[in-house]
Amino acid sequence: MELLQLILLLSTSIPMTWGFNINQNPLHNSSSSSSSIKEQIIRAAEDPTTMDWMKKTRREIHGKPELAYEEFETSALIRRELDNMGIRYRWPVARTGVVAMVGSGSPPFVALRADMDALPIQEMVEWEHKSKVDGKMHACGHDAHVTMLLGAAKILHELQNTLQGTVLLIFQPAEEQGQGAKDMIREGVLENVEAIFGVHTVFSYPTGTVAARPGEFLAGCGGFNAKINGKGGHAAIPQHSVDPILAVSSSVISLQSIVSKEIDPLESQVVSVTSVNGGTALNVIPDSATLAGTYRAFSKKSFYALRDRIEEIIKGQAGVHRCSAEIDFSRKEHPTIPPTINDERIYEHVRWISSEILGEENTKLAPSFMGSEDFAFYLEQVPGSFLLLGVRNDKIGAIYPPHSPYFTIDEDVLPIGAAIHATFAHSYLSKLVKNFG
Repeated sequence: MELLQLILLLSTSIPMTWGFNINQNPLHNSSSSSSSIKEQIIRAAEDPTTMDWMKKTRREIHGKPELAYEEFETSALIRRELDNMGIRYRWPVARTGVVAMVGSGSPPFVALRADMDALPIQEMVEWEHKSKVDGKMHACGHDAHVTMLLGAAKILHELQNTLQGTVLLIFQPAEEQGQGAKDMIREGVLENVEAIFGVHTVFSYPTGTVAARPGEFLAGCGGFNAKINGKGGHAAIPQHSVDPILAVSSSVISLQSIVSKEIDPLESQVVSVTSVNGGTALNVIPDSATLAGTYRAFSKKSFYALRDRIEEIIKGQAGVHRCSAEIDFSRKEHPTIPPTINDERIYEHVRWISSEILGEENTKLAPSFMGSEDFAFYLEQVPGSFLLLGVRNDKIGAIYPPHSPYFTIDEDVLPIGAAIHATFAHSYLSKLVKNFG
């Protein structure tokens, strides 16, 4: 998940200590019943046997990393653990995905999501549970995401007689390709779902700290590949050619004017040309040349307007130089991902339960990030919220950014993530029933 590479600039001076906060916050007027459930969830997450099981599970997944749509062993492990708990599930979904169900089986429905795939990176961390697969590594924390959701499943299953509805547990493939969420949605995983929640580990916050923000949180990300066609010929007689190199060069320069001259300086957007190719000989004007790049924005309106303007400029510059242009915005290896926009009502609920568990001082307002996350596809369909979980711990070497061969996490985050998942699902179902029952 590339958003985490962009969080490198974020720094924090929060102490590296944490603990569950089970003292009720009077500002939220929680009922004694909901407070009791919260305390039961926390005790279940902190249970030494459960914590040892989560660590063992995470390490097993970590040792056998699998890339997008290849998560067969990971999927089998998830199903094994669900079978052991007696939790029913649907499989396969989107090839390797699993969707489990806890609760009454009747409305209302809320969903929790974890991504499963690893990265094509050779792990350089020397520890007992290092990746056993050359060239593949869980370098983005998805092994922890799966484990925390399994932990939440265990807790919720133990409390299923108190659930006022149904919790769907979505174990999703292929987040790193930006494709898995769309495929899960196509197979109906959001049918009747009224809210969805997801998390991602981040190294820029210490363990025991969480962060999010309402509304526009992560940028939409798109790629473009353009081919400009001219007419090749000898460079000594350019009048008999139509030079695509000139059209590409003008396009690159003109594209830079979008953000600098056409966008409100207070609105963050990015257009970057990252690849230019054309010609193979010094004395030959080629028939065609290509350029490619990325664009990003936080609002849907700005994001799609940016794409239209990129197309307009490239085709316009091609026309000025007597060339034609073909532009592709939909290559499978670089799919378009919309902005991640947290529903403000659900964000507030997540902020509340996070502060109840970790304390107000460890529940932070995050800045917006130019990275992207395919959880955004779920948020286009149903209201929901996305939360960042800190995993930084200098003492154990959990200091490296995601997608680094040295990436590691503080496993103390596992019970925190499990408790937050479970508390969100349980409390939000109760809230839905109270409001609409």
